[in-house]
Amino acid sequence: MNNYDDIRFFNDAEVQVALKSAVRHPMIKALFQYTFKEMDYEKAKKIVLSCKSINDFQRDVISKTVERVLDESSAGLTTSGFSNLDPEKSYLYISNHRDIVLDTSLINVILFRKNLIRTASAIGDNLVQRPFVNALSKLTRNFIVKRGASPREILTSSKKLSEYINFLIHEENRSVWIAQRQGRTKDGNDITEQGVLKMIALAAGKRGLENYLNSLRIVPVSISYEYDPTDILKVPELLAKLAEQEYIKSENEDFNSILKGALGQKKHIHIHAAQPFKVTERANQSTNQILQRVVQHLDNEIQTNYKLWPTNYVAHDLLTSTSKYKAHYSDHDMQQFERRLRLRVNVEDHKAVESFLNMYARPVLNKEKLAVTNEA
Repeated sequence: MNNYDDIRFFNDAEVQVALKSAVRHPMIKALFQYTFKEMDYEKAKKIVLSCKSINDFQRDVISKTVERVLDESSAGLTTSGFSNLDPEKSYLYISNHRDIVLDTSLINVILFRKNLIRTASAIGDNLVQRPFVNALSKLTRNFIVKRGASPREILTSSKKLSEYINFLIHEENRSVWIAQRQGRTKDGNDITEQGVLKMIALAAGKRGLENYLNSLRIVPVSISYEYDPTDILKVPELLAKLAEQEYIKSENEDFNSILKGALGQKKHIHIHAAQPFKVTERANQSTNQILQRVVQHLDNEIQTNYKLWPTNYVAHDLLTSTSKYKAHYSDHDMQQFERRLRLRVNVEDHKAVESFLNMYARPVLNKEKLAVTNEA
């Protein structure tokens, strides 16, 4: 596997060495103290250092971290669709992307609970610049997506990434997670970027593209948070986009988003796994046309199966100045959301208010649009 050394996660032989180094870092020490709050740190450290594989580490440590996050900052996680998947098979999960770390962490907790093969997950190299974050990502089976390079370098790294995904699924029987787009959805509009699928398709080689995509067993996944703990952090970028200005992230912005996403209140969370879909063969279709069909299917599945919460309906009615969805929320829900809006956004700034409301209302608008399309 030397060919993938610059992007791969740790193999099991490297885990204990990595953990011995990790437990000395104050931030990782803080993570383990959070996970094992009721335990003396030396005892917690012993549990961590007893892990001899990534499976051990995910089972004995990280799954407990995520369960604690759910207990302390959510009203619970519900799921649907996962029971239709085969525990013996690996899948390519393609989901919407709302939270840097939590999306994949929650999916893997579900896979663990359902006895399904857990994922190796794609993560941008911009998110693992800090050595301790890089180590933790490799210990939790993340592989690197290289960004910000020249077009030639991007093509080379995309080919390698595509081959690695192929290797994991077909040679290692390891499921893979990747977001439907580069980076998180900031405006609530869960749209698949065709470039992601183009990268995945690079490994098809001489095989028919439809056959290759079908061999990956693509599962569209919809992740839905009642409240987005990072909503306020996304508004400045949305405003810059509206003003057609370049948005430059602050030095610690991604790291702050990770912490806020994990520790901030999310209320209810729902994750749905659709059926693995078959790309049908059609005569004389170009690669572009085939990928467009896959994009359309992913968007349809992810948006259709996105669970709507009172926050989404309230935001829609505030944005459109109607009471169209009044039956889907209470007066208390409206008051709570309006209070959140006042605390997070300058209500005198109409563009900021509109951006914030759009973030929550967009899934409702997308479902309305799909309903019209399906009726046509």
